[in-house]
Amino acid sequence: MRLSFTFLLLFSFCGLMLGQQDEQYTQFMYNKMAFNAAYAGSGDGTCITALGKAQWLGFEGAPETQLVTFNMPLLNKRIGIGASIYRQTIGITENLSAEAVYAYRIRMGRGTLSLGVQGSVRLLRANFSEVEATQSVDQDGAIPNNIQSKFIPNFGAGVYFKSNSFYMGVSIPRLLENNIDFADTGDIISTEVRHMYLMGGFTIELNELVQMQPQLLLKYVAGAPFDGDINTNFIFDERYTIGASYRLGGSRTSGIGESVSLLLGLQISDDLFFGASYDMTLSELRKYNSGSVEAILFYCIGGRSQGEEFISPRFF
Repeated sequence: MRLSFTFLLLFSFCGLMLGQQDEQYTQFMYNKMAFNAAYAGSGDGTCITALGKAQWLGFEGAPETQLVTFNMPLLNKRIGIGASIYRQTIGITENLSAEAVYAYRIRMGRGTLSLGVQGSVRLLRANFSEVEATQSVDQDGAIPNNIQSKFIPNFGAGVYFKSNSFYMGVSIPRLLENNIDFADTGDIISTEVRHMYLMGGFTIELNELVQMQPQLLLKYVAGAPFDGDINTNFIFDERYTIGASYRLGGSRTSGIGESVSLLLGLQISDDLFFGASYDMTLSELRKYNSGSVEAILFYCIGGRSQGEEFISPRFF
């Protein structure tokens, strides 16, 4: 039986379960807690991030992601706490996740070293009733005709160092390699795999009005090709941001990478930052989609004493 393109897309992503499983964020620098629990409490006050992403526009069943996180410092900034919820859909599959994080922060010279841990639970669902086929799906007993779901708990850890001019972090958000098969047959086909992240960036003052911020996020998964994002932003008058990003990976044949992106940002007020990005696909998938778009709001509430120097929430 020949299934629809959406169902084939699902199986293509199931194949990827041996490699990269986590979401890709072009604006990772404004969403660090999604990768590293030790980032919690790094801001001056309570910080809330909301993100939405639509990947591979025009591609049926392509990934879509929505995310909300919050984090805040406590006890004179010695600890940080935070939480996040996010939703991702790919074809007929849906991933709903909730995470709680804790970080202990140690002053080191002009910077702060943070050690973080996190606990998470995921609800994985696949709605097989949405499968379209040229023949009745009921004729194939291997294909369920209802919603299959499974809860997956996990935990992770990270280390993060920041100063006013640079940051660096290493993390593994999920350490357990859980069985993520829907069927309980005793044979394990697919599991969660550990993702290791290395992130870093720094700020260069070009003149009184312009700053440059090179940043990178490297990703390692056993059995998957090495991946990473590299970007450079220019900040004008501490308000307007424009930059470009490049993502490794993509096709093994072309070897030119996964995507190249345009980054734009606006510091709307002292506490509120808006960022947007557009990814142009470089791999063979560029023939079938119109790129990817992502938008993010970053809002920090309070945390500064009267007369204290303002530090933009995007500065690490």
